[in-house]
Amino acid sequence: MRQFQFPYENEDKFVNSLRKIKQWCNSSVTSAVLFQVYTYTLNRPKVETVCAIIEKEIPDSYIMGCSTNGNILFGDYCDSEVVVVCSVFEYFTTKIKILQFPINPQNAKEVTDTLIRETKENDWCKCVMCFTTIRGISTSDFCDNLKNLPEHIQFFGGGAMNIDMNSDYAFVFSSAGKISDHSIVFALMGGEDFNVESTFITGWKPLGRNLLVTKAEGPILYELEGKPAYDTYFKYLNIKNDEHFFNNTLEFPFFYEHNGINILRAPTAAQEDGSLVMTANMEENVKARIAYGDPWTILAKVDEEALNFKNFIPEALFVFSCAARKTFWGVEEAGKETRPFQSLAPTSGFYTSGEFLRTDGHVNQHNVTLVVAAMREGKRNLDKMPEAELNEQEFSGSVSMINRLATFIQAATEELEEANEQLRLAAIIDGLTQIYNRREIQRRIIEEADAANAVFSENNPEKAVKPNCLIMIDIDDFKTINDEFGHQKGDEVLQKLAEMMKTISTQNVPDSSVGRWGGEEFMILLPNTDIKKASVIAELLRVNFASIDFEEAHYRTISVGVTQMIPGEDADTYCMRVDTALYRGKNNGKNQVVVL
Repeated sequence: MRQFQFPYENEDKFVNSLRKIKQWCNSSVTSAVLFQVYTYTLNRPKVETVCAIIEKEIPDSYIMGCSTNGNILFGDYCDSEVVVVCSVFEYFTTKIKILQFPINPQNAKEVTDTLIRETKENDWCKCVMCFTTIRGISTSDFCDNLKNLPEHIQFFGGGAMNIDMNSDYAFVFSSAGKISDHSIVFALMGGEDFNVESTFITGWKPLGRNLLVTKAEGPILYELEGKPAYDTYFKYLNIKNDEHFFNNTLEFPFFYEHNGINILRAPTAAQEDGSLVMTANMEENVKARIAYGDPWTILAKVDEEALNFKNFIPEALFVFSCAARKTFWGVEEAGKETRPFQSLAPTSGFYTSGEFLRTDGHVNQHNVTLVVAAMREGKRNLDKMPEAELNEQEFSGSVSMINRLATFIQAATEELEEANEQLRLAAIIDGLTQIYNRREIQRRIIEEADAANAVFSENNPEKAVKPNCLIMIDIDDFKTINDEFGHQKGDEVLQKLAEMMKTISTQNVPDSSVGRWGGEEFMILLPNTDIKKASVIAELLRVNFASIDFEEAHYRTISVGVTQMIPGEDADTYCMRVDTALYRGKNNGKNQVVVL
C-alpha cells in the first residue's frame, strides 16, 4: 500500500501530480486506487473540477470526499482549502467498492439494511469507511441498525462539516454519486491480504457532579435533574443561547456511558423551551456529566495508541477528529495529537461534526473524539517496524492553569459526592448491623405493596400480580444474652444474624431487602417469590443460625414468621399478618417457622 498526499493549488499542478501517480501505478502492481478529497470551502464547482480531473486522468479510480472544518495532511493541520489523499493498493486480492445513498431520519433502516446486505454479498469486505452529513438529524437509529453488520467488519468515519461551526450546511460526494447535502458515502475495503485496526481517543474528563437525564425523547434532551437541560450550560458555564451556542458548547460535551464505553455527546442547538438538540439520542435515567479536555490525558492516550499501532506496522493511517478538538488546541497546536501517528505511517483525515466507530459490536456516534484507523496490506514486516515519535507532555501558561483548576474542581466534587453518599447511607442503614433501618425497609415494603395493588386495581386476574413475601425474625430469649454476657455479646449476635440474612436471602432472591425492624426483630422482603420458596428460605435461616457457636453465649435460636401478600391488602395489614405468624411461633415454643 502506497499513499500520496498533497494540497490542491491549481489545475496544472494537480494534473501533474496525478500523472506522476499514474506513472508510478503503471510501473508497479496495482489493484485499486482510492482518492479522498477534503474541502473546507463550499465551492461546489471547484470540487466538481477536482473530481472530473481525477476521473479523466485515472478513470478506474474510486473517489469519496466531503466538506470539512479543516483538513489533515501528513499528520498535521493543513490550511489549504482542498486536499487530496491518494491510496494505492498493491495486492491483487485487495478490493474496494463505493456506495452513496441519500440519508434522512426516515430511511436510516433502509440504508443500513442495504449496507449490511452488500457486506455479506461481498465477503471480502473487512471494513467500511463512512462520510456523511449529520447536522439536523439523529444518527441513533442508523447506528443501532448497524449492530447487524457481520461481526468481523470494522466501521469508522466522520461527519461532514462546514468551516463555520454554527452552520448546518455540509456535503459529501463520491464516484458513485453527486455532491449532496443530505447523503452518505461508504467505502467497502478488504481482501485476503488486507489488514485494518481502529481505535478512539477522548481525553475529555468528567467535571462536576452527575446529572440525571429526567426527560429525553429521540435526539431532544429536555431535562436534567427535572430542569431544562440548557440551564446546566448557563448556570455552570454562562453559555448563552445565541448564534454561538454550538461553538461554545463543543468544548464542554456531556460525558456518559453508552453501549459499555464512555462517550461524549455535544448539543447542536438550544431551543426556546430550554431543551437541547443532540446529534444522537440520549436515554432517560442515565447519569451525565459536563466534560473538560485534559491535555495530559489526551496526549498520554495518543502516545499509548501510537505505540499500539507501531506493533501493527501500518502503511497508512486515517484520522477523523472532532472540530472541537481543533478549537481546544488551536490551529497551531492541533497537530500535537496527530503527529505521533505520522511518525508511523502517512496520516491524513479531516475535522468532523461527529465521529463513528464500531466497538464491541456496537457502532457509536462520538463527539469531541479522535477516531484513528490503521491499514496495511500483507503480513507484518518486522524489519520495517517504525519508531513512534511521542509528545513531550509539558504545558505552561493558561492551559496548565486551567488544567489544574479543573483537577481541583473535580477532586472537590468527588469529595462532596462521597460525603453526600455517606449521608444518604446513614439515613437508610442501621449503624450496628449495616442492613436497612426500620424506615427504609418499611418504605420498600410499602413500595412493593403499592406496585402490586396498582396491577390488581386494573381488574387483572389475581395471577397477573407477581407474588412477594415477607419473613419476620426474632431472636429467642435475646434479653438473657445482654443480661448474662453483656451488650457487646448481644451486638455480636445481632451482627452475625444480619450478615447471615443478607447472604442467604440474596443468594436465593437477588433483589431481596433485609432490614432491622427494631431491637432483635428483623424483616426480609422477597419480591417475585411465592410462599413455598419463602418458607424454604426461612427454614434455611433458622437452621443456619442455630449452628453458629457464640462461644460463651453458646448456640442461640430464632423464631420466624412467613407470609405472602394478598392482592388488595395494604402494607400495614401485610406487616401485621407476618407479625402474627412470628408470635405464634414464639408462643408455641420458639425456634420454629410459622407460615400464615
